[in-house]
Amino acid sequence: MDPSAIVASSLNKTFNTKTGLWKTKTKSTIAVEDISFNIERGELFGLLGPNGAGKTTTVKMLTTLLLPTGGTAKILGLDVVRQTAEVRRHIGFAFSGSRGLYNRLTAIQNLKYFAELYALDPAITRKRIPELLELVGLSQRGDDRVETYSSGMVQRLHLARALLHDPEVLFLDEPTVGIDPVGARELRQTIKNLISLGKTILLTTHYMAEAEELCHRIAIINKGRIVALDSPDALKRRISGDSVIEATIQTAQAHILMDRLRILDGKTVVELKNSTEPEKLCIRTPEPARVLELLSPYLNPQYIQGLEVRNQTLEDVYITIIQGEKE
Repeated sequence: MDPSAIVASSLNKTFNTKTGLWKTKTKSTIAVEDISFNIERGELFGLLGPNGAGKTTTVKMLTTLLLPTGGTAKILGLDVVRQTAEVRRHIGFAFSGSRGLYNRLTAIQNLKYFAELYALDPAITRKRIPELLELVGLSQRGDDRVETYSSGMVQRLHLARALLHDPEVLFLDEPTVGIDPVGARELRQTIKNLISLGKTILLTTHYMAEAEELCHRIAIINKGRIVALDSPDALKRRISGDSVIEATIQTAQAHILMDRLRILDGKTVVELKNSTEPEKLCIRTPEPARVLELLSPYLNPQYIQGLEVRNQTLEDVYITIIQGEKE
């Protein structure tokens, strides 16, 4: 059996739009350009990138909602263009937000309705709905209307809906967007439970900590192209072994501290992160001891109110890669 659940090979998508007063001109916009990756069965694969980078377009092609302009994509060995109906039987897609559910119905009524759309056997439906509500942590709220749910509970119900026909591959498009921290944590635990059950998941997210916690591997996409692909730890090692020092400072003294740090070599990057009082001075450096030595005379409330030294996070790596692409 092929170990790959998802295979994208030189995938492209170009949108053509008519422009001009008489709509006689055609403007071509490349949304996805020559994307290739493999996702193994049972893997949680993250797709990260800024708005407009091509993440959603990629997901729509993989879920048969958009036809590729070029290249191929296969789900469990099935071609997404030539075997669309078969592909759809093996995949689930969880929406973000409240769309796709009926707020005036209960969770159980929603799931029964969608089970009928999937043409599931009623006997299977009666058994599966309680199991799914238990899996996503909604077993005590199954008889409540969706309009009474928190945003986190709505997202977990979306997961239950996507799992009704027991798909092997699941697509989650920014599932925790707009959810409070407690709800997001519960949803992440549900996603971990799905991986433990052997599901293959492709996740898009803007939250770097979430990607670092959940994903086995991550592809960073920018301007329609994959610019980095590896495990979170490998990505952090590949960019650099720099330390990050964040100093909370008095805005009026920022220029003094910046001047003090200018004697460091060009491998140290210093930037102000905020534009309001107090500001944060972010220093990415291969020599943290030297930086701390230079800043030590200013460790008082008049200059530096707080200091934190840490290793690079995935967010640091992501920003470095995206900013490097802009240069």
